[in-house]
Amino acid sequence: MIHSVSMLVVLYLFWLLLSGNFGAFLLSAGAGCAAAVVLIARRMDVADHEGHPIHLGLRALLSYWPWLVKEIVKSGWDVSRRILDPRLPVSPTLASFKPSQKTDVGLVIHANSITLTPGTLSVQVAQDGILVHALTREGAAALAGSEMDRRVSRLEDSP
Repeated sequence: MIHSVSMLVVLYLFWLLLSGNFGAFLLSAGAGCAAAVVLIARRMDVADHEGHPIHLGLRALLSYWPWLVKEIVKSGWDVSRRILDPRLPVSPTLASFKPSQKTDVGLVIHANSITLTPGTLSVQVAQDGILVHALTREGAAALAGSEMDRRVSRLEDSP
């Protein structure tokens, strides 16, 4: 039940953010649409700890997201330099490594974080390994035992 209520609140706030209009009709339409989505999600049995992981909310917001944004900016800068400077090497590489995450949610967060970071793309994700396409060999080599892997595992283990 807590997941459904949380999902309703998040969807309604997202509706308000995107709408920008606060007339009575639009406020009630947003509430109705958010409620309909929650009812459909409950009927499909996806309003659970995996479909809406509220247990990660505050910790992820305060510690993981700021770090990930910093890494995205750093990686974006590196990719931009490699595009603009022909002397910098580009060596596309496929690399596989075993992640330390124990749950599907942790594995998905890790794979999506890799894909969000410019220059890397999660190609295949499984409990026994993540296959990543990296723009450089150095980027591919840095994946195994990375800071991202440790941070996602810490996030996953949070209460």
